[in-house]
Amino acid sequence: MGTRTEQARIVQRVDETFGRAEREEMRALGLLDAAGNILEVPRSPAQVERTPITSHDVLNEAYAYALPSSFSRGVKVTLQPGQRILWLSGTASIDDQGVTVLAGDFRAQLWRTYRNLTQLLKSEGATWHDVVRTTCYLRDIERDYDDFNRVRTLFFRCLQVDPLPASTGIQARLCRSDLLIEIELFAVLSAP
Repeated sequence: MGTRTEQARIVQRVDETFGRAEREEMRALGLLDAAGNILEVPRSPAQVERTPITSHDVLNEAYAYALPSSFSRGVKVTLQPGQRILWLSGTASIDDQGVTVLAGDFRAQLWRTYRNLTQLLKSEGATWHDVVRTTCYLRDIERDYDDFNRVRTLFFRCLQVDPLPASTGIQARLCRSDLLIEIELFAVLSAP
């Protein structure tokens, strides 16, 4: 049995876009060999089983974009019999092709974001009643927070969510200039 580097598969060769410090850090992580090859190292088994959460009827996988983005829509973890945790990545107003929809309309984008998150939850047999925490990223919090809070309050009232999830609102530059809102969430529920 060889060393970790000998067992690794070459992914690509480092080019001039990689700076010296970046190369040093990649070597320290075991991701770059002495010849300048970027390595795919053998997979280590996870200590806890994790499975992806998807809902392809409303949105595609970020890693399937033309320029892939490396994250899952969500991850399910079963801690012990009878308990599951769901973490849903920041989700926005995109369609099943990864295209931004409802550009320029904050409130419509927020409703589409809620629809996408609802479908991701539903794909795991969960609802908003299982959500314990949200983090809400707004491109312009001063301009849009009042509308955000009105829609969020109406949404939770319609669903009769009580108690409300803990939440944080943050102004942030989102991954696309045409996105105005992105929400991530954390849910805890019983295993099926």
